[in-house]
Amino acid sequence: MPDQINISDLLLRAIIGINDEERDKKQDVLINLTMQVDLKSAGRSDDICDAVNYRTITKEIIDLVENSQFQLVEKMAHEVAKICLKDERVQLSIVTIEKPGALRFARSVGVTVERTRADFSGV
Repeated sequence: MPDQINISDLLLRAIIGINDEERDKKQDVLINLTMQVDLKSAGRSDDICDAVNYRTITKEIIDLVENSQFQLVEKMAHEVAKICLKDERVQLSIVTIEKPGALRFARSVGVTVERTRADFSGV
């Protein structure tokens, strides 16, 4: 398995959805993500300059999500993946976003997207 950075259970609030009642007030969204990164340099050096700064990435994700008004969870996940891939050391981003309580009788509903650098070339 390649090296990975994992961020688990990032609970944020956002305007998300296509129905009128979903556009009025923020809802909870739960984000889990995995970034495929070669961590050997950081492991050898113990220097933040050799590491992907996941705190910076998380802050940018928080800003995007909490200030967004996406209609689709798919679009939100795509944009979160794009943020992860801004750091050239990240080769793959897997993002899962769930809306707890969005479906009756279900704990949550969500999507998972997997994006590579090639998915954003020319964008």
